[in-house]
Parts: sequence; structure tokens; C-alpha cells
Amino acid sequence: MGKLDGKKAIITGAGSGIGKATAIRFAAEGARVACVDLRGAQDTVSQIGGDAFALDCNIADASAVESMVDSAVATMGGLDILCNIAGIGHFAWSHEEPPAEFDKILAVNLNGTFYTCRFALPHLLAGGGGVIVNTASTAGLIGQPWSAAYCASKGGVVMLTRALAYEYRAQNIRVVGIAPGGTNTNIISSFSSIPEGADYKLINKLMTPVKNADPSEIAGAFAFVASDEGRFITGSILTIDGGIVC
Repeated sequence: MGKLDGKKAIITGAGSGIGKATAIRFAAEGARVACVDLRGAQDTVSQIGGDAFALDCNIADASAVESMVDSAVATMGGLDILCNIAGIGHFAWSHEEPPAEFDKILAVNLNGTFYTCRFALPHLLAGGGGVIVNTASTAGLIGQPWSAAYCASKGGVVMLTRALAYEYRAQNIRVVGIAPGGTNTNIISSFSSIPEGADYKLINKLMTPVKNADPSEIAGAFAFVASDEGRFITGSILTIDGGIVC
């Protein structure tokens, strides 16, 4: 018996990194998984096997998200869990950041998280409740240089999570945030080189004595908070960061 036996879950960002690891973990725990991403989701499904399935979706497009959620729910016959893991980011001096890049990061990380919540919530309400797990970041809890858009988007995810948890707690819907620190995923490569002229010492506070997390370690947290073992957790932001935020 797995922690998530019989549960029906949508996982965004399932093509790689934490999203892929979470989809694999959920399936291993007995959930049926809709793997959502712009690319790579089918590879994840092939690795999982069983009745997992892939859906392509740009979560920054509200109409595309609505269609994706409706398709996933129709295929699975309901919805119990939504995991918002898709995200983007990069380092850049704020005075040089193109406005279009700022908008793009917020569109994916913050707007996209709201859109999936928006269109999943009616299905969760119809089913009598469920769980939403949003991916925040330590960057949404503390300042981080050269990543104003990313910090703003993840700070928004933190408050979106808390607002939804409060709004829907009487409807048996839990909303939880996971805030990873450095994790060995594709997105970390976007933050691998600091901008020209930047002082590397400014990111010393983001460094820990321990190595970066493996995506599977973050996936374990998703599985726990989404399961009945996490039934008393809502509105919380769980940091998994090797001690960056203490």
C-alpha cells in the first residue's frame, strides 16, 4: 500500500527535475498521474508506465490550462491532488532586465500557478476536497541578488498559497507550499553564472555546507504533504534548503 493509493494527481513541470521526480514518486505511491509540461512529459510517462499519461501545456496561457485540467480530469475521472512545479528563472542585473523577461518569469511562475489552481479548484470542490502543493523557493522568502523577477514570482506563490489555504480550509482543501533551496535540476543551470561585474560574495548566504538536494528528496516532501499523513498541514511553507532560511 502506498501513501497515495487511488489518488488522481496533476503534476506540472513533470518533464524534468523536481516535477519528474515527483511524478515518479507519486506513481510509486499508488497515484494515477497526469504529467504536464511543454516538453519531456512523455519520457516521464514512459519511465513510469502503468496508467500515467502526458499532456502538453503552456501554463502561462490560461485557456490552455483550462483545457489541460479538464482533459486530465476527464481521463482520470476526478482530481484529488494538484502539484504546481513548473517554473523558470535566471540571473540578471535588475537595471538591465528586459521588461519582457520579467513578465515571462511572472507569467509562468506566478500566473501559471494561479491558473492551474483556478481551474483545478472547481473539480476539487466537486469531489469534496483535495490538496494543492505549490512550489515556492527560498528566493520567495529572502532577498536574492540578480533575480528580482524570480524572487517576486516566488514571493507571490507564497502569499497565493496562504490566501488559498485560508479561503478553502472549510471546504476540505489543503494548500501547501514547498520552498526548495539549491536542487540539481535544469533550472539551476539558469542561475549558474552571475552577471558581469557582480560580486559573488552577495550570494554567500545562499550557499550551505551540504551539497545541493537531489530532486527525489524534494519529491518525497511533495508525497508526504499530499498524503493523509499531512492532513493537518495547510497554509504552511516547508523549506527544504540545507539551512539557508533559519
